[in-house]
Amino acid sequence: MFKVDYNPDVLSCLANLSNDEVFTPPALANEILDILPKELWSNKETTFLDPVSKSGIFLREIVKRLIAGLEDEIPDMQTRVNHILKNQLFGIAITELTSLLSRRSLYCSKSANGKYSICNDLDTESGNILFDKIQHTWKNGKCEYCNASRDVYDREDIFESHAYQFIHTNKPEELFNMKFDVIIGNPPYQLSDGGHGISAKPIFHLFVQQAKKLNPRYLSMIIPARWYAGGKGLDEFRNEMLNCKNIRTIVDFESSKECFEAVNIAGGICYFLWDKSYRGDCRVVNSNNDFELNRPLNEYPIFIRDNRSISILKKVTAKRKISLRKYTFPRNPFGFATFERGEDKPFKDSISLLSSKGFGYVYNQNIKKNREIINKYKVLIGRLVPSNGELDVNPEDGYRVITNTRIIKPGEINTESYLVLGAFDSKQEVENFNNFINLKFPRFLIRQSISSVNVTRDCFKFVPYEDFTRIWTDEELYNKYNLSQLEIDFIESNIRAVV
Repeated sequence: MFKVDYNPDVLSCLANLSNDEVFTPPALANEILDILPKELWSNKETTFLDPVSKSGIFLREIVKRLIAGLEDEIPDMQTRVNHILKNQLFGIAITELTSLLSRRSLYCSKSANGKYSICNDLDTESGNILFDKIQHTWKNGKCEYCNASRDVYDREDIFESHAYQFIHTNKPEELFNMKFDVIIGNPPYQLSDGGHGISAKPIFHLFVQQAKKLNPRYLSMIIPARWYAGGKGLDEFRNEMLNCKNIRTIVDFESSKECFEAVNIAGGICYFLWDKSYRGDCRVVNSNNDFELNRPLNEYPIFIRDNRSISILKKVTAKRKISLRKYTFPRNPFGFATFERGEDKPFKDSISLLSSKGFGYVYNQNIKKNREIINKYKVLIGRLVPSNGELDVNPEDGYRVITNTRIIKPGEINTESYLVLGAFDSKQEVENFNNFINLKFPRFLIRQSISSVNVTRDCFKFVPYEDFTRIWTDEELYNKYNLSQLEIDFIESNIRAVV
């Protein structure tokens, strides 16, 4: 009698919940399975492992494909189901709860050998979904395997340890003592690192690296895109990925909400296909515009996510002489942490200290770094991308990329809340530079290096350092770097004007 909008698949409902370990929606799981070779679904010898099973969605959808693909070879449905569930599908749950969810999804019963299980050829309750509750191995306050903080995760047994079984071993091959053709999954993304409850350490890359140790034919995982630019434990992983010729496909999602409706993941999401037998360029797919390009991943020191940017970067890097990165200062340029405020009133030999709360005053002799620029004009921006990484920005409205700039005068310094983009002797130069960094062209180039909520010195590697004794316009920069009208239109539509 009434029209009701509802979600018919319970695993779709689970995927719409916000959680530390993000559940994969069925539609997304099938997109990822679609990039695997189709012949896998008609091969009764192919083995699959999800080493980070949560809802069991990957295993469930694989079953559907194998049931259809093996119909001619194993005509009897029950015999076919028994063979698939006993010999081809395996999983490692990340918690006791997800082990029950995964078994329910795969066997239609919380007990693999129970009365209601669709497989009548398994001997144990767990079937092929492994879960053993283990603990972290502490050394010097950190876990030897995942680097979790002992202060945060050494707690009573009633709490989840988050010591994920797949990465808490030096011999992952001994978990099942068998060879897997396909490893696929959606690993946990991060763990709190004890940074006052507001920072976290990425761990998703540990699952990718561990999976490679099993030497599968194919490896596919969906992970945060923050590895594109490295940082915070990801530099080695970024270099591994960029220099790996086995990556056949990367599908990039600039907004995580394209994949996970209720979860914001700064920097977006990607999934990839690693193919043991493949050597060559990678097919990069931009989900927001369906633009594909086969290209080498190591063309630049970071991964450039938008294919349409490549031609622009080639023109800029070929012609520019010096990068702005050379003149941008690392975080915390003067040695004052974000929370420091200084004294309320000035005193003899004091220096003005700008924090997020305004100006305070500190002793000149307490400035330990970059003293040579104390008496220069400086241009600052906040060290975070505006609006929590601009996660909810409508691309049609364009991106701001950086916070509002601010000029501080000689005799003024700043806390770690701000990044110093340049220091100048004259007021005219600093004003010209401030005008330049707010143009669309430089901000577009900055955005190519951002893959999280943080803006760092490395984000300025593609921005050319110009002559700031003069004023620049976007049109002059477009002409200088010989951009086509198509490239200009792309920048103009991608970056919004500073008001």
